[in-house]
Amino acid sequence: MTLHLSILLWLPALAGTLGMLLPGRATARLLALLGSAGALGLAAGAVVNFDRGATGLQYVTDDRWIRTLGIHYKLGIDGVNLFLVLLATVLFTASVLWATNRTWERDKLFFFFMGLGHTAVLGALLAQDLALFVGFFDLMLIPFFFLTGIWGPAGTRVAAVVKLVIYTLVGSLLMLSAAIATAVLAARQNGTELSFVLTDLQQLRLGKGSQDWIFLFFAAAFIVKMPMFPVHGWMPDGYRNMPLPVLAVFSGVLSKVAAYGFLRIALPLFPDAAVHFQDLMLVIALASILYGSAMAFTTTEARLILGYSSVAQLGFIVLGIFALNDQGAQGAVLQSFNHGLVVAPAFFVVALVSARAGGSEDIRDMGGVALRAPVLTVLFLIVALANLAMPGSANFVGEFYILLGVFADKLVYAALAFTGVALASVYTLRLFIRAMHNRVGPRVESAELKLSDGLVLVPLVLAILAVALYPQLPLEKGEKTVTSSIAAARDIVNPPPAAAQGPVPQVPIDPATGQPVGPGAGAPVDPSTGQPVDPAAAAGAGGVQIDPSTGQPIDPAGAGGAAAPAPEEVPAP
Repeated sequence: MTLHLSILLWLPALAGTLGMLLPGRATARLLALLGSAGALGLAAGAVVNFDRGATGLQYVTDDRWIRTLGIHYKLGIDGVNLFLVLLATVLFTASVLWATNRTWERDKLFFFFMGLGHTAVLGALLAQDLALFVGFFDLMLIPFFFLTGIWGPAGTRVAAVVKLVIYTLVGSLLMLSAAIATAVLAARQNGTELSFVLTDLQQLRLGKGSQDWIFLFFAAAFIVKMPMFPVHGWMPDGYRNMPLPVLAVFSGVLSKVAAYGFLRIALPLFPDAAVHFQDLMLVIALASILYGSAMAFTTTEARLILGYSSVAQLGFIVLGIFALNDQGAQGAVLQSFNHGLVVAPAFFVVALVSARAGGSEDIRDMGGVALRAPVLTVLFLIVALANLAMPGSANFVGEFYILLGVFADKLVYAALAFTGVALASVYTLRLFIRAMHNRVGPRVESAELKLSDGLVLVPLVLAILAVALYPQLPLEKGEKTVTSSIAAARDIVNPPPAAAQGPVPQVPIDPATGQPVGPGAGAPVDPSTGQPVDPAAAAGAGGVQIDPSTGQPIDPAGAGGAAAPAPEEVPAP
């Protein structure tokens, strides 16, 4: 199958642009939905036809873009980004369908920014050129600035956007300077032409000193975007002010692009620095797990419970990446996909329950919905059990792989991370019980799930169940390229054993005489190896000559020489 990734990449933005230009609000909604669904169909085709036995990129598009700077328009799919591309298209399609059920002020502009954000996220995931990655990575923030600043709550949205811009702008500037330095230093140190292509940069490894500060710049940009402790200050206000359909894709997809950046860029290009700062990244990951979990079961705002839960889950993902072994990396990729599939329907359920609680998102105002809305309750229960990594869910498999990888070399970190597993059950069950059970809230009006809402929620829940039944699919499809992305750093931590030597050739033996024949015949044979022994070497090594015909040491006296005098006995006292 020939898949032109440029069509997959630009289709959502093109649909959003046409919807904004053509007359009619219904046209804008329909085109936005068709653009997202078309991208989803192409991504699903890529998964079905992906050759898991092949190494390297597939469906490659590679055109020289800016010749003098060595920048290529290079797109490709491998096991690292395959299911993240699918995740992005699934969640954007679901969110656009969700948004079409609501009325938006300036809705043409709203759906244009959703399409632009979709394209920017796909661009960051598909880009195989460092400059192209940085461009799309920064571009994907711009639509969300406007989606928050225009359609967020009137009283607080501006302050939230300003905080979001400050945090992410600093990270973006650090990433831009680090990307330029990577290409320039690689070309200068190796005497090659300037190139930003990732496969070229992997062959031109920088010195350890350069790797250290460049790695830290990239890491800072990534952990701000996720976010992780302690640079998560923009998250509470940002999550409070984003419209929920926007927040679902922001939390489900954009944070995963940052985690993906570690596997695509940081570890392959800067393996020495990744090993050097391994403990630092593990400490940050562990702090995010514990802090996010603690905050999730102390806050009463439903969307912030999911927000802090995401901080904890991203901590697990980074923990798996910086275990620097195959199990941890595979678990991190699987968990990135799982968490996106779970958190998006969780935000949708929050919106549905909030609408039944008079518009309040405080769990203290919810409750008592379960009896009159059993379908909604069952769907929410499946999402909640997946979020807490119940055995039998794909999240359980992802966390198991991560902890297994960390246990291999970092036992203390793994033991402490288990606290996050226990805390996840606390804050997730607390959210579910307070939202669906207990007494009926003061303004709660129980109502069952509508058909239009079910069209959004049910497919996402079915996707969660499908991955739970067969989590091996993303593991098998991504195994080769995921493990190769950490190979350089892994081999520094645990150097592979020296190549085994081939079998030692034996000297042929004449069965009639029992003596060696052919090359080396007549030479003494070492009984431990079966190899001929050089008489001169043996004599030089031990001072004893060897009879070539017998392979036995020659008695100096028997050879005609004077026997050595026996040592004089010393009488006992």
